[in-house]
Amino acid sequence: MQVKDLQPKAVFEIFDAITKIPRPSKKEEKIRKYILDFAKEHGIDAHADEIGNVIMRKPATPGHENAPTVILQGHMDMVCESNDKSFNFETTPITTIVDGDWVRADGTTLGADNGIGVAAALAIMTDDTLVHGPLEVLITMDEETGMTGANNLKNDELTGTILINLDSEDDAEVFVGCAGGIDTVATFKYKRSIAPADFHYFRFDVRNGLGGHSGGDIHLGRANANQLVARFLFNLMKKYELTVSEIDGGNLRNAIPRAAHVVFGVHTSKKEDVRIEFNRYAADIEKEYKGLETTMELNLETADKPDFAVDSATTRNLVLALYSAPHGVISMSRDLEGLVETSTNLASVKMKANDEIIVTTSQRSSVDSRKYDIANRVEALFTLAGAVVEHGDGYPAWTPNMDSTIMKLASDAYEELYGVRPAIKAIHAGLECALFQQNYPGLDMVSFGPTLRDVHSPSERMHIPAVERFWQQLRRTLEKVADIKK
Repeated sequence: MQVKDLQPKAVFEIFDAITKIPRPSKKEEKIRKYILDFAKEHGIDAHADEIGNVIMRKPATPGHENAPTVILQGHMDMVCESNDKSFNFETTPITTIVDGDWVRADGTTLGADNGIGVAAALAIMTDDTLVHGPLEVLITMDEETGMTGANNLKNDELTGTILINLDSEDDAEVFVGCAGGIDTVATFKYKRSIAPADFHYFRFDVRNGLGGHSGGDIHLGRANANQLVARFLFNLMKKYELTVSEIDGGNLRNAIPRAAHVVFGVHTSKKEDVRIEFNRYAADIEKEYKGLETTMELNLETADKPDFAVDSATTRNLVLALYSAPHGVISMSRDLEGLVETSTNLASVKMKANDEIIVTTSQRSSVDSRKYDIANRVEALFTLAGAVVEHGDGYPAWTPNMDSTIMKLASDAYEELYGVRPAIKAIHAGLECALFQQNYPGLDMVSFGPTLRDVHSPSERMHIPAVERFWQQLRRTLEKVADIKK
């Protein structure tokens, strides 16, 4: 069976079309055109704002013009991760696979985050059987790498007083809050030296880790490939003279790094010792992550003599900083059981052509002061290591409103349909809701969606039955809002 043939057909036909459109963050021209063309084809009022967000409007069903205006909101970009490094997300469509009750992609991220939310919003706009009040749709750009669209949304684009964010990942759960976040980037300047001729060179790889979302999956204890590389190098540095010529790991600030590698050298007389060290290290890591990292591989092989080596002082400082940098859960919430309050992700390590090594990290917290505290701790560590450290603008937390009308209506809708009261939760991942509150204070907001797993990784998948429940919950919620009189 193909994705476009799944139920609810109205949603999956659009989702199938979206998967065929390349849409990396900051390169959303093709998906933006698709959305605007879709609106034109169906006679829907739509336009793109100055930054590239798309806003659509649909009048109320006759007799419900006085109901509150509801904004349906999602984002058009996707995280681009692939098992095949040659896969070009700017030109190549995603290949989808129906695998039992799940939809997944063939070796890449699926883009259900947030393609399914966009598909549901567009399906609502073309649903002539639905009774609803006035509707607006906001599809933002560049949510995954900076929330640029939400940050630059003007305060006169929307008229709605209720917003339903369609970017959550758990069936039978309604989200009313999220963590805030900030990026911390450390830049090491290095000098090149001649790679010693009497050294033997190796390439050490960490491959095929689970990775995952740096917010939603950070509590699962998955391996950080950057730190596994740093740990191996640290162990070697304590015993041998060592040079590093190449290091690379991770890709995205909001994804746990699942692959990394380093090219290093030791004196030729120590090459067999290094192989023994590797075997011991690989055995330790296998034991530590047994039953968790079932696909991860560690590999050591001989490499060609490189053109240069990074100077010894920078090598030492970099390895020490990467090994000691915090990663993972820092604290749990005391207000909501099971919610990660504060975390940090050692996201990527990249060598640049201008003799710089860029280390990107991201911090999240539902408490703003603790978000800045962990970001400052990361800054302090890398500053001690000799790097130049900068912070991004970040985004605030979305504070739960337990008196929310739309929270009650969305919860009632799910319970009426399926006999289960959905859990009310906050999410450790970042949502755009807090940014909307800055320009639209008093906006009543909620977030829900179908079950997604392993987003931001090539294992991303979407539960098909949950999409049907998500769709029906959305329709019933809008019907309930339509009965409200201003």
